[in-house]
Amino acid sequence: MDKRSIPIYFELLDKLGSSNFNEQEAVFKKALPIFKNYKTVLLGDREFCSIKLANWLTDQKVYFCLRIKKDAFIEIEPEIWLQLKNSGLSPGVSFFYQGIKYTKSTGFITFNLAGKWKRKRFGVAPEEGWFILTNLDDLDSALIAYKQRFDIEEMFRDFKSGGYNLEDTNVSGQRLISLILLISLAYTSATISGQKIKRMGVQKYVGRIKEFLRTIRRYSSFYIGLYGSNWVNFMENSYELVAELMTLAPNKRKYYQQGERAMKLILSAS
Repeated sequence: MDKRSIPIYFELLDKLGSSNFNEQEAVFKKALPIFKNYKTVLLGDREFCSIKLANWLTDQKVYFCLRIKKDAFIEIEPEIWLQLKNSGLSPGVSFFYQGIKYTKSTGFITFNLAGKWKRKRFGVAPEEGWFILTNLDDLDSALIAYKQRFDIEEMFRDFKSGGYNLEDTNVSGQRLISLILLISLAYTSATISGQKIKRMGVQKYVGRIKEFLRTIRRYSSFYIGLYGSNWVNFMENSYELVAELMTLAPNKRKYYQQGERAMKLILSAS
């Protein structure tokens, strides 16, 4: 939704570091049934590059795109193994291997592998490319699906420094789970409210335009919904002061009235 993921389920681990296959399986067994009536694609970063997970998802008839590390090996032909860092992937290059084996362990089925390194823009390229283990059938499908994973990263940023400052609360255990639940509800509400505000065309009152020749600033619906509410609340608390100031600058009354109308529309979207 507006390039943001909506949280469905969280599991708090009693340790530091990455999760293992058993922990991941436990989460997916609870989350995947929610989407049993939909075509589901599971997206995972390099923490999820487990061959056990790929096999388990295949058994569950779930599509997946799992990013794997560049030091991994794939079998591109019988008994011919290639380490991914030697695959020739470089900025602007992409490839798609079908029916490869991932790791030299025996007894595992074959998968497909998508490779992609974004080209340079303005002389700068990303530091590294993607190696994506998948059971999707072609390069475009794998890349389109995997790009959606960054909507999850945006959601995490909104939960932290971009909005709710979750990390600064320093809570843990059941209190953390309860707080995440409340933030998830508030996050969804703010995003939906921001979408409504954008459709009304009054988002410029929330996010000031600073880029030359742009009429709308690049703010997410979450930002517009969250800070739109804050702006309206501020104006309500300082209404009398602002009214007094307007008597000193009557030439600004037209813009003030436009702002009042925008506030009413924002309130209707909340």
